[in-house]
Amino acid sequence: MADFSLGPSQADADAFMREAQQKPEINDDDETVAPDHRSEGPVVTILIGMAGSGKTTLFHRLHYDAQEKGRRCYFVNLDPAVLEVPIEPQIDIRDTIDYKGIMTEYKLGPNGAIVTALNLFATQFADVMTILEKRKNDYEHIIVDTPGQIEAFTWSASGQLIAESLASTFATNVVYVVDTPRTSAPATFMSNMVYACSILHKYRLPLTAAFNKCDVADHKPMFDWMEDFEAFHEALDRSSQDSPDGAGYVTSLHRSMSLVLDEFYRVLDRVAVSAVDGSGIDELYERMTSSRAKYDETYGRELEQRIAKNKAKREKIAAEDLARLQRDMASDDSEIVPGAASQAAKEGRRLP
Repeated sequence: MADFSLGPSQADADAFMREAQQKPEINDDDETVAPDHRSEGPVVTILIGMAGSGKTTLFHRLHYDAQEKGRRCYFVNLDPAVLEVPIEPQIDIRDTIDYKGIMTEYKLGPNGAIVTALNLFATQFADVMTILEKRKNDYEHIIVDTPGQIEAFTWSASGQLIAESLASTFATNVVYVVDTPRTSAPATFMSNMVYACSILHKYRLPLTAAFNKCDVADHKPMFDWMEDFEAFHEALDRSSQDSPDGAGYVTSLHRSMSLVLDEFYRVLDRVAVSAVDGSGIDELYERMTSSRAKYDETYGRELEQRIAKNKAKREKIAAEDLARLQRDMASDDSEIVPGAASQAAKEGRRLP
């Protein structure tokens, strides 16, 4: 277990998250972050999925498979509300955050307590990053399990901060766990795919859809729907016959959305897995490993551009401040002490 302590108050966490929301992007001012640095470390995989999709069970299966086949994996649990984790992760949010205590102290419901717990944990996530960086040469994969209440992580400032902290240091990808039996209906399938698309749009990280529970339900119809929109339309027509509105507005909407998402399906990696019998786990590990190349092509390249942009911005500020200082010194009207311009430039602020 990691030995770091979290001791911020709720007020500290609220202030921290307000600042994070105002400046949600990662701190990419550090020019030392480079693609070759990220290519040397492990691949980070963030498991995201709807409640009941079998995400934590898949987390357990990945751990079991890693032990059986000698894969060097580091496991992190970010679900503060889980009663019992089936494995002993190296880092567990429950070691430092008391979920029930938060509910009692701040009079919060389950969802509010999860968000607050993540906020408190995010205020000290730099300690987690320090631990991960120290051990980056010891592991091939870092696998992160997130709360079952998916929106508590994907749409919160703390979740974004955690994801971007990981992505700015390691090659990172997202595995979206799909509940295959519940997705057998075309309407539910479409809802899941829209959510997967929103996650890809938000994080801009390589995304793999892991259709879990394929030992219970056949995943092939869903894969066919992604490869052929006409097959989806036929399934939609069959299901709409039993619908109260028949081929009404909702059915028409689903048809239109399937056409819109057709381009998304072409770039979406997908794999059928079973957390119970272990089928598809090897392929999932392969997708997680190969995501590094996609990361370098997308997020890594974008990060380089943002670093270069910020560097140019700082150089421009320094040049403007230096010119202002020279003008003031020439007129003998300046009260600015020598060195103030360069110090202000280093701090990323302008002189008055």
